[in-house]
Amino acid sequence: MERAKKLRADGQRNRERIVAAAAELVARDGAQASLEEVAQRAGVGSATLHRHFSSRQALLEAVFRAGVAQLCERAAAQPGEDPGAELAAWLEEMTVYAATHRGLATALLAGPDGLSTEEVCCTDMLLGVLEVLVARASSAGALQAGATSRDLMVLANAVAVATENDPATTSRLLRLALTGIRTASSPGEVGSASPGCTGPRRSS
Repeated sequence: MERAKKLRADGQRNRERIVAAAAELVARDGAQASLEEVAQRAGVGSATLHRHFSSRQALLEAVFRAGVAQLCERAAAQPGEDPGAELAAWLEEMTVYAATHRGLATALLAGPDGLSTEEVCCTDMLLGVLEVLVARASSAGALQAGATSRDLMVLANAVAVATENDPATTSRLLRLALTGIRTASSPGEVGSASPGCTGPRRSS
């Protein structure tokens, strides 16, 4: 979201109508919702929309920022005694939230593109929380060496995009990714008999 500016009352009302209209259309059509339709539904011209939001990404940030902020606050308010479990639980909550709020994962993947350099974007807000949780888990020996907060953000967004509006599958795949698919009784055998994972067939 762009850096907040002091607006006149009519300007503030226009901005609020634009964000409300965008929230409805993004929920219906995703991150590529028509900006022209957003302006029409808000009862403003395209020039007014672009005066408040210089890019699509800036508008998406405005749509999702409050919800992302609440998600981050919940992590800060509930520190756990098990850093590994705390990280996994919040990462799952974040992934499900992104999967069930259409357009959010796409916005997070785009990052701060087109935003003011003075504004903290939703991606950075979430990364800030992840960095704290990852540091705790790493210190407790509950995280694989080399795993970073950005790795987990990419993983979460990928799962969210692939399982949009299917929270049960989102949770299952995220947990599967975090725990791995290899059983303790069969080390080193992952993928050896997986369909679709074999190399190209040789001609007979």
